[in-house]
Amino acid sequence: MEQDVLDAGLGDADDDDFDEISEAEDAELPEGRYLDRELSWLAFNQRVLELAEDPNLPVLERTNFLAIFGSNLDEFFMVRVAGLKRRIITGLAVPTNIGRSPADVLGDISQAAHALQLRHAEAWQERVKPALAEAGIEVLSWNEVAEEDRERLYEYFQAQVFPVLMPLAVDPAHPFPYISGLSLNLAIRVRNAKTGRQEFARLKVPPMLPRFVEVSRTGEHVRYIALEDLIANNLADLFPGMEILDHHAFRLTRNEDMVIEEDETENLIQALEAELLRRRFGPPIRLEITDDMDELTLDLLLKELDITEQEVYRLPGPLDLRGLFDLGRIDRPELHYPPHVPTTAVAFQPGDNNERPDIFAAIRKGDVLVHHPYESFATSVQAFLEQAAKDPHVLAIKQTLYRTSGDSPIVQALIDAAEAGKQVLALVEVKARFDEANNIVWARKLEKAGVHVVYGLVGLKTHCKLALVIREEKGSLRSYCHVGTGNYNPKTSRVYEDFGLFTVDPEVGRDLTRLFNELSGYAIEKKFKRLLVAPLHLRKGLLRQIDRERRHALAGKPAGIRIKVNSMVDEQIIDALYRASQAGVPVEVWVRGICSLMPGVPGMSENITVRSILGRYLEHSRIFAFENDGDPAAFIGSADMMHRNLDRRVEALVRLVAPEQITELNDLFTLAMSEQIGSWWLGPDGVWTRHHLDAEGRPLADLQDVTMANVLRRRRPRTVR
Repeated sequence: MEQDVLDAGLGDADDDDFDEISEAEDAELPEGRYLDRELSWLAFNQRVLELAEDPNLPVLERTNFLAIFGSNLDEFFMVRVAGLKRRIITGLAVPTNIGRSPADVLGDISQAAHALQLRHAEAWQERVKPALAEAGIEVLSWNEVAEEDRERLYEYFQAQVFPVLMPLAVDPAHPFPYISGLSLNLAIRVRNAKTGRQEFARLKVPPMLPRFVEVSRTGEHVRYIALEDLIANNLADLFPGMEILDHHAFRLTRNEDMVIEEDETENLIQALEAELLRRRFGPPIRLEITDDMDELTLDLLLKELDITEQEVYRLPGPLDLRGLFDLGRIDRPELHYPPHVPTTAVAFQPGDNNERPDIFAAIRKGDVLVHHPYESFATSVQAFLEQAAKDPHVLAIKQTLYRTSGDSPIVQALIDAAEAGKQVLALVEVKARFDEANNIVWARKLEKAGVHVVYGLVGLKTHCKLALVIREEKGSLRSYCHVGTGNYNPKTSRVYEDFGLFTVDPEVGRDLTRLFNELSGYAIEKKFKRLLVAPLHLRKGLLRQIDRERRHALAGKPAGIRIKVNSMVDEQIIDALYRASQAGVPVEVWVRGICSLMPGVPGMSENITVRSILGRYLEHSRIFAFENDGDPAAFIGSADMMHRNLDRRVEALVRLVAPEQITELNDLFTLAMSEQIGSWWLGPDGVWTRHHLDAEGRPLADLQDVTMANVLRRRRPRTVR
């Protein structure tokens, strides 16, 4: 599609629906008013690490947070660090959002990441591992394994491990092997007993085997050994006749970000598959080694991998603590969070005779706002689509799919609907990072079933969360809509906190119909009523809302701004919030991850408060609420305040109209910002401080526990149409 067609579409609400942005945009704001986004991301991952370090949390949850930290950091290097390096190498070294060169930022990242990785390793060795041992879950080194257990381990090694190992020699006849990204490896030096010559070999730790091998079990007291430790102490079987001189673990991270020139390729799927193959061979960007590695081995790795000393991370073993996910799944309920059992949203609960609820009838009674995972995804979103697939009165289903799974009931519902003869459109975003290969598989599965699969607009990712069901009722068509903040993924819906709105409002129905037509065809439509749509006008719409609050404050009218996002980076939005603060508007920002906004600076942002909350659920919803002189406006949707969301993605926010739903969001916000709730507070210096203990040293209330209790007690009144 031509770019001018793109620019004509994806509009927003009528301009008359908003006040005009004033000339306040021209007001001067001080230099140095943004926090660096990369260092802010590392600060986010530090907050994850602080949960792992917290002795008040169940120990298997702490174990999981260590694994999450490692997984997060891997992706940060593969994407963000790789992107900075690419900009430096290609000469596209434009300044970052804080006016510094990518090379300088890369140096800061390296310093912070080295410190964090050491802290991560120490958290395991000195805090979590001993706490696990106290709970009867021990991770032993080979030297701590009893002789009789070594014999059993050797039998396991011979039967289950040895056959899949592939030692690769390095000598004139065997060049240095390819080292795959994120693989765990052993660097081995051996001596030929006959010639006395020293040789080098590389051995990959098989990723398909359990990372921790059970040594022994007595009741609930269980002992494990790391797989690489077991392998390292049985190397003689792999190199008979050779003397094992030394062995060390190492792990390489490669650039795995992808760049696809969509406007120059005729087939997006083929281009994506080719790029996935190239991703495996991206340049190295980080080398992790155990702290006992000798210089001879390290020099060889540096030379062969073409990596610098700055990119080497020397750590106490074990490397790759993502493997702790395996331990975190141990079935010891007392070592996990107490269970939260999702409830069915009041509107969708069975009737007096426990009959299956009619989802469509429930939505006709009024807009339904569902809060996951406190309220069940299966009995709301999934049930909505499954009922639509089976209902003979449903004529068409249109849906966006960003991240899901091939075995998802959502995908199956779309297949069932297509096979039943309904018109089904699935707008699949195959470019969802690190899900590309899976998305291609189930996109083709949908196509084979007769679903109309489209891949969105050239140059834009489709990130909005939309479902539209067209149903025939009494001779006319009615649109049932769902607009959400999270993906249509039943698995992640159990751990991602999100909101979703169900409505039969004709305005929303027309908005979604027009938007889907733009995404699948060549429609040019700018008039949306209850939606704010990126990339062209979502930012503009929010700026108008923010500026309206600024002018209300200047006029002495009630004003206030509350924003909940995963990331706050966009400079225009941040500057608008600074100006609102200067006018006296109280601004509350609830952010999970990156925040480039600098709160609490006198004369600029003293009226801005920033909080972050991490816990058992990943805070994922996006909320935008405005006081508006006593006539509150609130939106939920898919957009974070980042350039990619506002400029390079199709995003959608929907305005809530039911007063009780706006109150629900405000009550949640008030609770989250309370000093009685555990959270992290951002200071003007960019430092996050954890507030989780009261004056007597007792843990403060957990937002997610309180929210679950509130949802279970709640009986939401309905708005009748």
